[in-house]
Amino acid sequence: MVNNIMLIDLTFLWSFLILLAIGIVLGILIFLAVKFFTVKEDPRVADVEKMLPNANCGACGYPGCRGFAEALIKGKETKVSKCRVGKEATTYDPIIAYLNAHPNTDGSKINISK
Repeated sequence: MVNNIMLIDLTFLWSFLILLAIGIVLGILIFLAVKFFTVKEDPRVADVEKMLPNANCGACGYPGCRGFAEALIKGKETKVSKCRVGKEATTYDPIIAYLNAHPNTDGSKINISK
């Protein structure tokens, strides 16, 4: 009778230890995946996207306001007025001022016009 109780306790202990080891290994793998596969994004994209009207209409030729903001930051697009929903005083001028105040990481300015 005592051997059966001891056997049950050891089975529980081994099960617990095996699950604990699996949890630790998977936790380490998740940590490494987050560390090495995280995509670093330019914070200016989110700032410019907030300044856009957020209509996500696609009239500018890009897939929504986020795509247009990325194109402005990367220099693929040079005219803010391509956003047909935006207005000069509320959209274009603040974006141009922001991008002039926040140059690229190498110090070069983004050539943006109305």
